[in-house]
Amino acid sequence: MTTWDAIVCGAGAAGLATARALADLGLRTLVLDKQRRPAPVAKGEVLQPAALRILTRWGVTAALTAAGAVPLTRLTIRGPDATPLMVFDYTTLPTGYRTLLSHDHTAILTALTQSLPARTEIRRGAFAATLLHDPTGRVTGVRVRRDGTTEDVHAPLVIAADGMSSRLRRAAGIPLTTRAYPHRLLSFELPGAPPEPGDVTAYRTPRGLRLVYPLPHGRTRIYVQIRPHEVRGADHAAMTRWAAGLDHDTPALRPLTERLTGSLATRQTFTLRRCTAPTLTVPGLALVGEAAHAVHSLAAQGMNTAICDAHTLAHHLATAPDTDTALAAYEAERLPWIRHIAVMSHDAARLVTATGRTTRVLGRRALRRTHHSPRLRYTATYNLAGLGIHPFAPLDRLHQLGLPDPRATHVPPWQPQ
Repeated sequence: MTTWDAIVCGAGAAGLATARALADLGLRTLVLDKQRRPAPVAKGEVLQPAALRILTRWGVTAALTAAGAVPLTRLTIRGPDATPLMVFDYTTLPTGYRTLLSHDHTAILTALTQSLPARTEIRRGAFAATLLHDPTGRVTGVRVRRDGTTEDVHAPLVIAADGMSSRLRRAAGIPLTTRAYPHRLLSFELPGAPPEPGDVTAYRTPRGLRLVYPLPHGRTRIYVQIRPHEVRGADHAAMTRWAAGLDHDTPALRPLTERLTGSLATRQTFTLRRCTAPTLTVPGLALVGEAAHAVHSLAAQGMNTAICDAHTLAHHLATAPDTDTALAAYEAERLPWIRHIAVMSHDAARLVTATGRTTRVLGRRALRRTHHSPRLRYTATYNLAGLGIHPFAPLDRLHQLGLPDPRATHVPPWQPQ
């Protein structure tokens, strides 16, 4: 019988990143995933600088670059006619943190998988049904169902990376309250380059967000904000009319309309939720990724935060005297980051997805004022890249709305944490 040092439940980005981080510690790790093969989903495609630094150490960035990953340097919020409102310019960040990468989600998972050593085993089609405990209540393993059989698998550490609906988190008694956004996103994959090929571009329109960025091999990803039932039951003819209507609220996307109407079969619909678990650990168990937190897609933080979770957990396992101390240190370090990212992502989403007249006017002013203040613009970009926790103070919020800022040109000399 194989003896495992750790069991990772979930083979998405969070689970595979955790397995890769544990591999550097020499741990024999078992990865379980209920799916028999990765699902091709239109999410988790943009990698932020902080996550890329970790992936570079693992050789994953080089693999993605060789597979055609697209380097990007800006996230730009634009009006419907492409007028820039706010530019997150990554080239202003410290050396080594100035680039984002985009690639297909399945390509990122493949690169992570290929970076794993032979001592890491992945079992697909294996469902982690519940946790196992010792008489003290400590987690000691999981009960696995696979191909009609049930097996108890033990390890001194279990990592729940099984998503927002995590069965293991519930089995551990960790509550999680999710809040749904009042809109959904439709995703399409288009042939050809986007209008702004070097950017992740968020168009802010009267009907909400249109998010566009390049994918490898001359393709474009576009997300369109919709009302919950806006296209439910729509046939091909109705969807064609709907796609043509994007011209009216976002003239900047007019060059994409014909390509969009020819790519309706690539459509995926996403319900957006936000949540943060109140704790990340119980004895013998750690939560990573969406098992612990979820944010709006706009700021490209979900997968990147999960990769940083994995790296931090492994760091404390390597440096702490025992597992319980490592888990406590992991939670102490990551919870403030996760809460900061949750607030930052929600604030960004409100600025761009609001459709009410008053909120749109105030949001536009806040974006412009932030853009014209080098200090605020740098702070926002630094936070978005995942390099530190520097939330806007109440006075900064007033500067965003028009209060003169005598420190506007004082760019903070921060270094990545």
